[in-house]
Amino acid sequence: MGARDDGELLRDTLDVLVLKALTRGPMHGYAIAEFIEDMSDRVLTVEEGALYPALHRLELRGLLRSKWGQSDNNRRAKYYRLTPAGRRQLADDTVRWTRKAAAISRVLRTA
Repeated sequence: MGARDDGELLRDTLDVLVLKALTRGPMHGYAIAEFIEDMSDRVLTVEEGALYPALHRLELRGLLRSKWGQSDNNRRAKYYRLTPAGRRQLADDTVRWTRKAAAISRVLRTA
C-alpha cells in the first residue's frame, strides 16, 4: 500500500467509526470522539483536525444531518445524526470491515 492508500484507509476507518457512534443517537463532535476513544479502551484517539472534516464530508455525502443545539454544559454545539443513507452505508461498511479485519488477522497469525 502506498501513502495515498494509507490515507484513504485511515479516512474510511474514521468514517465508519463516526457512523457507528451515531447509532446511539444525535451527538456533537466531542461526544463522538469520546465514544470512539471509550469503546476502543483509549487505543484509538480522534483528533479535531480529522474529526470535523470527516463530519463535513459525511454530511455532504448525505450520510449525516446536523442541527445546532445546546450541549450538557449549555454551550452551543452542532449535533449530528444518521440519515437512512448513513444507516445503509454503515451496514455495508460493517460487512466490508469485518471481512478485512478477519483477513488481516489470518495473515498476522501465519508463521
